[in-house]
Formats: sequence, structure tokens, C-alpha cells
Amino acid sequence: MKYTWRVAMETLRIFTPLYGGFRKTLEDIEYQGYTIPKGWQILWVSGMTHMDDSIFPEPSKFDPGRFENPAGVPPYTYIPFGGGARICPGYEFAKIETLITIRYLVTHFTWKLCCNDNRFRRDPMPVPTQGLPIQILPRKELAPTV
Repeated sequence: MKYTWRVAMETLRIFTPLYGGFRKTLEDIEYQGYTIPKGWQILWVSGMTHMDDSIFPEPSKFDPGRFENPAGVPPYTYIPFGGGARICPGYEFAKIETLITIRYLVTHFTWKLCCNDNRFRRDPMPVPTQGLPIQILPRKELAPTV
């Protein structure tokens, strides 16, 4: 299940469910030559952090191995559920639910994607542009015998 969770983490890194959030600056901030005054609202976008190649080399490449050593990921750079005091309170439940669902789907069914468009849009969560047309069949060894 450790590898399964790394696969889930990499999926969440690329297709993060949390778009971002608003924060208020506590002091003037200098960023790339611009000054953001104290008290301004800023929009923090988690997907931009997850696709930063200085944090995650080859960010467009699907690589669950990047999570083999969790200590190697700098704090607050992997944030699909937020972080710190504002982390999603359902994070641990979502983790267990994800692991159980993946295991059940993989061990009980064969399935394939029935379209070749793998693009998505945000509405506000990631949604495949053509929906998710898949064919799911029970594994033969699990099919009832007559």
C-alpha cells in the first residue's frame, strides 16, 4: 500500500483537488520586483507550486518515486489538501478512502479508458473534458460460476 499511496500522491500533485486559497499579507512583500502591500489579499495557487521544477524536477512527468522519501519534499510545497493550521480536516479519511478504493478497483475489476483525450478543466475541481468514459468488467477469476 506504500507504493499505492505514492501513486495517489503523484496524481494529487499533478491534478490537485485544491485550486488554492486567499491569504492576507501580514507585511509588505517584495516579489519579483513588485511590492505587495501589507493587508492585501493574495491568491495562492497550489498547482503552480506542484509544477515548479525547482521543487519537483520534470514536473510534467508522472513519477511516484519522487515520494519515496517524504523528508526530501520541502515543507509546504506538496499541498493538495492545504497545510499547517488550515490543512483539510478530512485528509486522513481521504487517504484511507483513496487507498481502499484503488485496491478494490485494481483487485476486482479490469478497466480501460474509452477515449484518447486526457485533458481536463477546472469546475472548480479537476474534471476530464470528455467526462470519464471507461469500461469496467469484473475480473474473470471473480465472476460467478453457473
